[in-house]
Amino acid sequence: MRIWIAGAGYGTGRVVDESEARIPVLDHGVTVGDGVFETVKSVGGQPFALTRHLRRLARSARGLGLGEVDLDLIRDGVRQALAANPDTDPGRVRITVTGGPGPLGSERTGGELTAVVAVGPFARPAPTVDVAVVPWSRNEKGALSGLKTTSYAENVLALDHARRRGAGEAIFANTAGNLCEGTGSNVFVVLDGRLVTPPLSAGPLAGITRELVLEWVGGVEEDVPMAALSEATEAFLTSTGRDVQPIRAVDGRALPEAPGPVTAEAMRVFAERSAADMDP
Repeated sequence: MRIWIAGAGYGTGRVVDESEARIPVLDHGVTVGDGVFETVKSVGGQPFALTRHLRRLARSARGLGLGEVDLDLIRDGVRQALAANPDTDPGRVRITVTGGPGPLGSERTGGELTAVVAVGPFARPAPTVDVAVVPWSRNEKGALSGLKTTSYAENVLALDHARRRGAGEAIFANTAGNLCEGTGSNVFVVLDGRLVTPPLSAGPLAGITRELVLEWVGGVEEDVPMAALSEATEAFLTSTGRDVQPIRAVDGRALPEAPGPVTAEAMRVFAERSAADMDP
């Protein structure tokens, strides 16, 4: 793998071999998780929905107090990283921006940010997925709510909890007891024939695939009590790596259909529209 890095002694960015890539051990992204990131899918060497991902990266950086990110620089870094890894298709393009070298504590020194773009293989998702609800809640009113930060330990713990129970994704409620999101996915449910997903006020990340499904397929945003999961006739996850992935079972309870007709239509429309436009 060849990696593009900017800052941390690399200036405005250059591509280096994975074995040569270095960032300072006191980078704030390492010591306190002070950073933001995006995961972008590439097909045929072209990144999908890159403009939307970069906009969200900028929103997350501002929300975390990192300031403004040079999106043109990052876009060029994505181009260079993909060109340096031509045999990776489909590709998982990981964009990470951290606070750069800093002190051992939480305070920042206001120095140069570190930016990294790495490209690896993207495994194709399984046809369906089982999910498990975790016993911890997302704080929809917290400072990091809606931001895609590198502080991912809670997700690591939740996904491990789910996988030890035979599930492929963990699902969080929020503090109000409503459906929030997965560790790296948004959740849609079909209730009484209606396609519903939690609103951003419920605390989920503003997923790019979620956004496109709402635009291309439809559906409504409204609070979903966790108890309503047992009433769903269909449900699916959305994310960059999953696209639209039917949920087969929730906490071991199989849904009536996976995929059902609403999910199947969402899968069809998303596949057709995303193949037709790489930067929708």
